[in-house]
Amino acid sequence: MKRLLLIYNAHAGKKRIAQKLHDVVYLFTTAGYEVTVHPTLFRGDATKTAAELGGQYDHVVCCGGDGTLNEVVTGLMTRRDQLATLGYIPAGTTNDFSKTLKLPADLMKAARIAVEGSPCLCDVGDFNGRTFVYVAAFGVFSEVSYATPQSSKNVLGHLAYVLGGIKSLTQLRPCHMKVTHDGETIEGEFIYGMVTDSISVGGFRGVKKEHVKLDDGLFEVMLVKNPQTPEELTTILNALMTKKPDGNVIGFQSGDITFESREQVAWTLDGEFGGDTQLAHVSNVPRAIRIMRG
Repeated sequence: MKRLLLIYNAHAGKKRIAQKLHDVVYLFTTAGYEVTVHPTLFRGDATKTAAELGGQYDHVVCCGGDGTLNEVVTGLMTRRDQLATLGYIPAGTTNDFSKTLKLPADLMKAARIAVEGSPCLCDVGDFNGRTFVYVAAFGVFSEVSYATPQSSKNVLGHLAYVLGGIKSLTQLRPCHMKVTHDGETIEGEFIYGMVTDSISVGGFRGVKKEHVKLDDGLFEVMLVKNPQTPEELTTILNALMTKKPDGNVIGFQSGDITFESREQVAWTLDGEFGGDTQLAHVSNVPRAIRIMRG
């Protein structure tokens, strides 16, 4: 009999998994798995469990939000010589990466895909030695991400709220950043920047679906320049909401990007605080994990 490890965060989202845990385990058992269940006990526990036990199982299933998924993937990345297949049951508040994986919001339907879906190899991000699954970001929106309660946590989803509520351009705190990629350097004042492999960030569909491929070794990178006039601010909002090109929003694809700033800049990784740094090296680790998708 195949062995399955279920790592779940009982506090994710509205604690939906607590009501469905028996049904999920029953589904996995009838699918032919011997199931081991591990509830996370503290921050980092999912990483510790996946690293220590992941190699002993044919299948690892993560149930929780984007933060729990990040922890499990971080743990599995230490066991790439024993690559288990990863299933994901999104049970958090925003569940950004689940949209890219085409996973349904219904928990039981997602659980079935976790063991019966289509396995695919997926790129993973490296940020100064730390793993991220779908986004590394800095700037005004990312600061909102980890400063807000779990119930309203997201990154770019606060875009309209943050920018729309700005009474003066002086309220913006731009970062002077030099961005180097593929032999090209971009330098300027930016209010936001993100490196992503997801069609959704913070619930906002900010990247065109056709540009996102999970196994191409490339990230989608977006930089938002600091607006100099209220008109430029409005133009930026329109460009982001309509996904149409604009001179104030720079976009490109790359698998290796370096960000250099004059002062410490706060970053967010998969919606969680990623630390302050003046030098950030972001690289793509191609086809690093095998994950089930819809």
